[in-house]
Amino acid sequence: MEDIRSLEDLLDLQVVDSDIDRLLDKRGSLPELTAFRRAHATATRLEAEIAAATESLKTVDLAEDRAEGEMELDEDKLAREERRLYAGGLSARDATHLRDEVEMLRRRISDREDEALALIEERDQAQRALEVLQAERVTAVAEKNRLEIEIQGMWAIIDADIARLEARKAEIVPLVDPDLLELYEEIRPTKEGVAVAALVDGVCGGCHLALSAAEEAQALRAVPPRCHHCRRILAPR
Repeated sequence: MEDIRSLEDLLDLQVVDSDIDRLLDKRGSLPELTAFRRAHATATRLEAEIAAATESLKTVDLAEDRAEGEMELDEDKLAREERRLYAGGLSARDATHLRDEVEMLRRRISDREDEALALIEERDQAQRALEVLQAERVTAVAEKNRLEIEIQGMWAIIDADIARLEARKAEIVPLVDPDLLELYEEIRPTKEGVAVAALVDGVCGGCHLALSAAEEAQALRAVPPRCHHCRRILAPR
């Protein structure tokens, strides 16, 4: 009778352990976790893209500053050379050379103006692209934070249920024969968490296969009873 009582307690333990396993599986497979990982990956990707876009914008800014600085130098030089040219007093050769220099400076300034305008347009585009990425990051981070709060709330409920079941388990374990408990813990990992099952009308509650009359009699003579098919521990009902 004591053996039967221990088997019944073991079956109760199995129910509790199965419920704990189910809750742990639920805890790690919430749909919100998948959405959170996706939002986190999006936020991380956007961070990298924002960093790259920021560097690109800095490069354009430097190029624009350099082009404007060079254009300013050329404009100053052009003004000086034009003053020399219009002041007169130059030989024909020097005047021709100076006019060529002035024309060259005007062409170069025109080219630099085109370059500066192109860089301004490129900078505006880079700035707009950066702002779009920053707005997307705000949305992604907000979604990630929302999901994190939601997941924490769900986990709190699940963890409370697990704690309740763990307390129940702590009450059952001392009631089970230590050797039987050791066998139970040994079998559980190899049987998808189900090491003991009820034997009802000759059918194993673990593998759901029927035992013949001879197999059932043989199983019930063993200590502890074991299913002929799946080798789980049997608790006769």
